[in-house]
Amino acid sequence: MGVALLSLVRHFVLFFITLGLIPHQQTLASITRHYKFDVCIQLQNVTRLCHTKSIVTVNGQFPGPRIVAREGDHLLIKVVNHVQSNISIHWHGIRQLQTGWADGPAYITQCPMQTGNNYVYNFTIIGQRGTLWWHAHISWLRSTTYGPLIILPKRGVPYPFTKPYKEVPIIFGEWWNVDPEAVINQALQTGGGPNVSDAYTINGLPGPLYNCSAKDTFKLKVQVVGKTYLLRLINAALNDELFFSIANHTLKVVETDAVYVKPFDTNTILIAPGQTTNVLLKTKPNFPNATFLMTARPYVTGLGTFDNSTVAAILEYETTTLHSILPLNKLPLHKPILPALNDTSFATKFASKLRSLNTPEFPANVPQKVDKRLFFTIGLGTNPCSQQQHKNQTCQGPNGTMFAASINNVSFTMPNTALLQSHFSGQSKGVYSPDFPISPSIPFNYTGAQLNNTNVSNGTKLMVLPFNTSVELVLQDTSILGAESHPLHLHGFNFFVVGQGFGNFDQNYDPRKFNLVDPVERNTVSVPSGGWVAIRFLADNPGVWFMHCHLEIHTSWGLKMAWVVLDGELPNQKLLPPPLDLPKC
Repeated sequence: MGVALLSLVRHFVLFFITLGLIPHQQTLASITRHYKFDVCIQLQNVTRLCHTKSIVTVNGQFPGPRIVAREGDHLLIKVVNHVQSNISIHWHGIRQLQTGWADGPAYITQCPMQTGNNYVYNFTIIGQRGTLWWHAHISWLRSTTYGPLIILPKRGVPYPFTKPYKEVPIIFGEWWNVDPEAVINQALQTGGGPNVSDAYTINGLPGPLYNCSAKDTFKLKVQVVGKTYLLRLINAALNDELFFSIANHTLKVVETDAVYVKPFDTNTILIAPGQTTNVLLKTKPNFPNATFLMTARPYVTGLGTFDNSTVAAILEYETTTLHSILPLNKLPLHKPILPALNDTSFATKFASKLRSLNTPEFPANVPQKVDKRLFFTIGLGTNPCSQQQHKNQTCQGPNGTMFAASINNVSFTMPNTALLQSHFSGQSKGVYSPDFPISPSIPFNYTGAQLNNTNVSNGTKLMVLPFNTSVELVLQDTSILGAESHPLHLHGFNFFVVGQGFGNFDQNYDPRKFNLVDPVERNTVSVPSGGWVAIRFLADNPGVWFMHCHLEIHTSWGLKMAWVVLDGELPNQKLLPPPLDLPKC
């Protein structure tokens, strides 16, 4: 009883200390919002493409419920696990300043919730507004367990663009007729590539271009007379970057990854898994006597198989008898023209248009000095076929090996306990080593001919950064098993994309072209196929932070690592202690 009481007293003391660290204006302007997530198997089986199956959902919804808050709000989200699988939830893009315990990736910042257990994710939204999202962060459960996280500006603060008439989330996903957990388990067991999805989805629906799917079509109903709609685009697909377009309509890009950008018009956007993009859609001034398809299909750069299909939704103008004498289902249906599947030229031009707004209200605080320069190679590789596992049978990876993926040739081995807890308690020995390489141990022609030796090393290596270290990181794609675009996501931080190019990064020449004035600020960036991208960020958030490819198969193969950011000297520069209900492994 005495121990429990002492623990409770400590908890309340910590609460009031933490409250004291919050600026007075923020406590007055913000509110606490409560949500409850019941993770469960969908009671009524879900049917798509004439295939019915059980799926893991939150609150029985697919996609999951929408979280809406304002900048400065405090969120308390209670997640209860009713399924047989372990579960954890990641709030993708939330900075989690001092609250790394709420970030969510399993075995990185927390042990997952086991069946019957619950955990309250407790965090405050500081200095962020825009479209983010949440998703399961263990195995491939995020295939059905995801939803939008919308952060509105503080009350009285307008958007830096035309106020929209209506705001609509558009979430891209993937659908398998079988259980995606069985798909990844089979791939990891055989060492081969996974079976691809059977369809892409928009707001959970595949649309009319697939067989047995016409009734499962999302319809966006809009009004005429030049109304402006804000479309909040989220790519929740597991393994595919996507092109997206609306027939006969122009989109104005105004935000990426919850950061305002200089607006520009485009007919097509490119969005990678993990990324969000806000666009303005202005409707036509007169009834068009037509309906319009909104379609998405993959941008493909790798050598492996992929889901070569197209998802469609319908943009439908609301009508009266004055507008048309034809019923809506008889009106002409216009289709957009999307770039070719491998149109890297479009991808490059689209990325080059993204620039931070960089106004006094929304500055681009690009680190101008660099304390630590890092060079990370990323790409695929192999592990030898596990004879113990396969009993002398040949694996299905390249030349009888098992597929792997790595950063600086280190394929990350997931620990059995949470890295953040090991770091905080000072008990990291035997859990991880703090010696992640700052560059490849053996330099080579990264984008040249494929190497004979494709083996990776394996380990749980982390990189340690003192608080407030200014980091410049070059991410270099490799062609070891074929060049490929990789969307890299960094937890706990936004970063500035100061440069990118093709071929091997040249330290003597390429930095001269860096944009240090208004580069786009993101949490997920696509490393160009056969090229490189340079980012800068300030390590001002103490804790342990995951960085990984957001192509889920590459994460499963080991294309991931983690950073340890040490505490600073001031109270508001230190990681807060773990909550009492933190799940145990």
